Amino acid sequence: MKTTFKRFFVAVLPVLFFSGAAFGQKPQQPAPRASQTPINTDKVLLLHISYAMQKPGGDLSDRFGTNFDVGGGLEWMTAKGNWIFGLDGGYLFGSNVKTDVLAGLRTPDGYIIGNDRVYADIQLRERGFHGTLLVGKLFSLSDVNKRSGIRVTLGGGFLQHKIRIQDDPSRSVPQLSEAYKKGYDRLSNGLLLTQFIGYQYLGADRRANFFAGIEFSQGFTQNRRDFNFDTRSTDTAKRLDLLFGIRVGWTLPFYLNSNPDSIYYY
Repeated sequence: MKTTFKRFFVAVLPVLFFSGAAFGQKPQQPAPRASQTPINTDKVLLLHISYAMQKPGGDLSDRFGTNFDVGGGLEWMTAKGNWIFGLDGGYLFGSNVKTDVLAGLRTPDGYIIGNDRVYADIQLRERGFHGTLLVGKLFSLSDVNKRSGIRVTLGGGFLQHKIRIQDDPSRSVPQLSEAYKKGYDRLSNGLLLTQFIGYQYLGADRRANFFAGIEFSQGFTQNRRDFNFDTRSTDTAKRLDLLFGIRVGWTLPFYLNSNPDSIYYY
């Protein structure tokens, strides 16, 4: 019996000793989190792409209906003050053309006849582009993330638009060769002014970055063709082309002068 007791005591004693030592220790605390200071406060280069739906106004509404705009830009935002300087541009396109510049070529039923005496499928489309230099400011709404808030920009640049005459892929119309199209396309261009107000979000962890808002544009344009074949006249009138739209965009930021020795956990 004594031998059995001794063996049991020798076997259990080390277990009790180490278990007691383990329970006697304080629970290990998790490592302290790194500073939660936002890492998006440096000066930053912003590369963005955007998409807009626009309603025309002024003289432009007599020629076109609703159009769309795919754009992109490059901007510089300062570390202090959140000032924005940059350039952007976009491609205009739409299918609602109100001015039928080919009315004089149509039959009484409204068709255009091709060179093989068969009706040709000729479509009219809106096409154009714009480019601007801009300046603006981001008005922060939060002390936690100073790179998110109300975005306001003003820009000036160039606007061009025309009526695109889309050929029938299976037959040609001699009156609408490339040389003759210029007499119908109403190519117009001139000075452009733009204003944007909306919300911009640059994530504190740099993962989500976007903007959305309302955009207004005013184009001071003029027809650049020497002669319009359909009206048999020269158009020298000054135009006021207006665009009102909603623009949304995705932004890719490149922050400069960040401290590479700082590690942030999220």
